[in-house]
Amino acid sequence: MAVTAVRPVAGTGTDISSRAAAEAYVGGVCFKQGPPALVGAELEWVTALGDPSAPRPQPDLMATALGPYAPSSIAPQSPALPLPGGSRVTLEPGGQVELSSAPFADPAELCERLRSDTRLLQELLEPHSVRMYAVAADAVREPQRVLRLPRYAAMERTFAGLGPFGALMMCNTAAAQVSVDAGADQAEVTARWNALYAIGPALLAAFACSPTLSGAPEGSWASQRMRAWLRLDNARVRPPVPHWSEPAVEYARWALDVPLLCVRRAGDAECDWAAPPGATFADWLCGALDDEIGRRPDREDLDYHLTTLFPLVRASGHLEVRYLDAQPGDGWTVPVHAVTALLATPATVAEATRLAAATADRWLEAARVGLADPEIRTAAVELLTLAAETATTAEARTELHAAARRCAHRRNPTGDRVPSGAWA
Repeated sequence: MAVTAVRPVAGTGTDISSRAAAEAYVGGVCFKQGPPALVGAELEWVTALGDPSAPRPQPDLMATALGPYAPSSIAPQSPALPLPGGSRVTLEPGGQVELSSAPFADPAELCERLRSDTRLLQELLEPHSVRMYAVAADAVREPQRVLRLPRYAAMERTFAGLGPFGALMMCNTAAAQVSVDAGADQAEVTARWNALYAIGPALLAAFACSPTLSGAPEGSWASQRMRAWLRLDNARVRPPVPHWSEPAVEYARWALDVPLLCVRRAGDAECDWAAPPGATFADWLCGALDDEIGRRPDREDLDYHLTTLFPLVRASGHLEVRYLDAQPGDGWTVPVHAVTALLATPATVAEATRLAAATADRWLEAARVGLADPEIRTAAVELLTLAAETATTAEARTELHAAARRCAHRRNPTGDRVPSGAWA
């Protein structure tokens, strides 16, 4: 959930004085066109001061441990240097630590650099008794926010009215995200965007490994982490993607109609950034909020609003795949190789979309029962097999074939057999 800065690109302009201008700007900065070449990843870990039930490390301690690599969110004077492998460190509201890689042309190099940076991150934290746990959901502790920033206070207030899942998502979950280029032209962007959504439920099930989430309502789920997201805020998380034929245009239209999560103000007090309830960015843009906010939004406000959108695939210039659980150990390399291979060529994109067509919108079932559903399991096996056949290195092929066999035997990434379970 790191804040991804959205920067303007040539030809998009900076005028957002009208809705049409704002939509054109969003479409340009969120879908940067160019030949697909790069892949990146973001990895999150739950942290504790000892065993998993121990208290969460506080930001001051994390800032001391990270030194010059500490993000400015917890150390305003820090240079926030990248780790030697190019990854940058951020901290999530519940104390989860995240590595955001640099983009690489070679997924094998990406994996090696991230492994190296992960080892260094562990070495920085261990002398301060901070341990990293490669789990997708905190199974022991109740949610507790340790990062005291106006953004997260506004988020907490907004989500509190929707039930317990906002606090759980913010404080008790961890993900493995994969980022890929959007595409060279509108046709390729549309194909890649639709493919990432089509394969989503099957890959969600294939990598689901969070059956227990402390503080969650009762219910048997293969991915409690994704349960928290899907039960969170449909307006912010579930854009009507199956009906989109021009993602850049439709994403921009959707973004302006998502309610404001917060409005940046000069003060740092947690109450300062509250947004008028239910008001959208489009409302602010057209002047409907002049009395409440006292000013019209500028481009920086729109850039920030885009970082408060949490769709299952987010457009941030590149495309962020956000539906995958954090994986045990170094298992995160498997979804990196899977997503990269399935989008390797236009032909592979088309074949992956075809294989996933029958399960393309079955998000709830994938999160609830995962591989116990025969149709979802079949799609997962076929997609991972296709990825293995497309992968360019022996290591990736071996990992992907093993993952396909695991899914065929209905086992999650921890090796546990996925039970049928009672749906909540």
